[in-house]
Amino acid sequence: MKRSARIRIFVIVFVVATALSLANFAAAQKITVDANPSHVVNTFSPPHALGAAIDRLRTGTPDHLLTGQMLQEILEAGWQTVTYRQNTELMVEAWHWNARGTWSNASKQEGYFAGDANPTDEMIHHSWAYPLPHRGFSRGDGNGWSRLTDGDLNSYWKSNPYLTKAFTGEDDSLHPQWVMIDLGSKIDVNAIRIAWANPYARKYSVQFWTGELEPFYDGTTKGTWQTFPMGSIMEGKGGTETLKLVSWMVPVRYIRIWMTESSSTCDSHGSADKRNCLGYAINELYVGALSANGEFNDYVTHFPSRQQTITWPSSVDPWHAASDLDESRGDQVGFDFFFRSAITRGLPTMVPIAMLYSTPEDAANEIEYLYKRHYSISWIEMGEEADGQHMLPEDYGALYVQFATAIHKVVPEAKLGGPPFEGTFGDVEVWPDANGKVSWLGRFFDYLKSHGRMKDFTFFSFEHYPYQDRPTYSWADLYPEPGYVSHIVQVWKDDGLPPDVPFFMTEGNIGGGAPPSTVKSGLWLADYVGSMMSEGAGATYYFHYMPYPGSVSGFGTFLLIDSNYKVLSYPPQYFAAQLITKDWVQPVDAPHRQFKAASDVVDAAGNVLVTAYAVERPDKQWSVMLVNRDQYNDHSVELVFADESKRERHFSGTVARTTFGSNEYQWHQQGETGHADPDGPPSKTSLNSAPDTVFEIPKASITVLRGTLGR
Repeated sequence: MKRSARIRIFVIVFVVATALSLANFAAAQKITVDANPSHVVNTFSPPHALGAAIDRLRTGTPDHLLTGQMLQEILEAGWQTVTYRQNTELMVEAWHWNARGTWSNASKQEGYFAGDANPTDEMIHHSWAYPLPHRGFSRGDGNGWSRLTDGDLNSYWKSNPYLTKAFTGEDDSLHPQWVMIDLGSKIDVNAIRIAWANPYARKYSVQFWTGELEPFYDGTTKGTWQTFPMGSIMEGKGGTETLKLVSWMVPVRYIRIWMTESSSTCDSHGSADKRNCLGYAINELYVGALSANGEFNDYVTHFPSRQQTITWPSSVDPWHAASDLDESRGDQVGFDFFFRSAITRGLPTMVPIAMLYSTPEDAANEIEYLYKRHYSISWIEMGEEADGQHMLPEDYGALYVQFATAIHKVVPEAKLGGPPFEGTFGDVEVWPDANGKVSWLGRFFDYLKSHGRMKDFTFFSFEHYPYQDRPTYSWADLYPEPGYVSHIVQVWKDDGLPPDVPFFMTEGNIGGGAPPSTVKSGLWLADYVGSMMSEGAGATYYFHYMPYPGSVSGFGTFLLIDSNYKVLSYPPQYFAAQLITKDWVQPVDAPHRQFKAASDVVDAAGNVLVTAYAVERPDKQWSVMLVNRDQYNDHSVELVFADESKRERHFSGTVARTTFGSNEYQWHQQGETGHADPDGPPSKTSLNSAPDTVFEIPKASITVLRGTLGR
């Protein structure tokens, strides 16, 4: 071949190669990290900020889950600090955190129970729940039912005596108690029959809801409670009252009895304890039509099960008896067993008190007990999901003040907070107060401020389950997650959350629609943790941390295990947790600085397909977690760090790369269950990086890139 021909071929090859290289570089999209030191969005220590939540466990399982090889498998995921959840409040139960204690009516083993604050040689291994006999809820967790429509005139609902003037120091009209009945659909009614127990209401109003949606959640601000024309009672006499509410028929679904003055007559438990004589009590409710001749036609279903007509109350009296114990409903895990297992890793633990259905003395004794045992406590959560129990913020505030006073009397340094909220996409709203204010959190802050008690509120907590109640699910559910997080955090700030008060997501997961058959739940977890921490969270806690034999649900299954507690499979969230806790961050108790990152990897609808979360670790390495939410396509990205001078910097030298996604995990369905093959582990490689390096991010994956920046 002639030399000129060789030159022409070389030039052509060079031009083609250069064109292909430029084309590939042009195809690469950009992730830009705002690395300006003054733009740090969060500084956190992983052992204290990246944790998991432990709830009530199925009876008989704690000894298997919190010991031996099973516990080691759980810990190997890398979550650090833990929060102990208080599940009995969701079930409307009293919690005996210590079986040793005293009853207010010791001779009958009934009344108001307070656990013993003094440790003994006997360790608390289990703790149990006592369903409340004066419950008014037909719904909620568990299988409890209301006494308001159970058809038994010997049973009754009673409100919480700690919400009366004897304990709040405020007029009872400032803490009205109420019961609500849901007829299931709009029905023409004109009358109500109330079989009052003691204490009964002397002043009350019977009201109906004007909105088309339910009075809670979606419909809270889309209707009003309107008193029936003849529904205002100023001199109630108790007994069974049949009230004609209107001279015509009104189509209603929801009816509320709003009570503002009590008779203070004692209930069936006698006058020895003043709490028996405070608040309001009702044996049974009837709603229907009253004819001209006085005949009453009742539309309510009365039955001692969840088949009854649904009712909701403002509060429930925590009175109960030893005979109410039900160990089959689950084990809250005894505190001594819990703290002496390795599950806490010796780190400070967030613990709860029961507050909605308990007494200040019992809560104070619990915290005193834990401190006497010298267990490491970080924060104390006051009650559980008051918004989910439909408790008004002023009532929660009144209990909060009483319980805080009792706790600080024995442990002045205890750090208290809450509420915690149920998972929500927006502000938690309640029926408007006299000023028209509907924000639950804002009104709670108003209550604490008006009583000079904001100093008792040292942290704010909430839960996060974005897809728990969705009727259908799709892969696209992944896209809005960072927006959900940033929106809800801003809502809390707009509600008046003080900037110096830390906030924690104390229990959360994708909630549904992400079984182990796809890596979706793992991708969601990485996206969620990265976005929540980038919004400034003090900590985030994963839930469900504890696996259950045979469970293959979509509720964030963490480990699939058999009846012998042997691991069958490691679902996607297990590997995602490892990438977060062991690769993205450095698992040491030292500050990590987080910076925001922007991505231009979007689809035609504007959905960001590759999200990014950057931290500067204490080992001086930069670590970027990239979540490719594109189910079918790999993406090539250029990674840029913009410093305070807006100069672009890049990884230089060796970059460690860890990836977990659909290439490392594939599910094979077998009947109602199945198995994964491959079932991890994440792939690990290293590469040399330069300013023009393009990083390939596989489809449906989490990738962590870690290295140092060039000058």
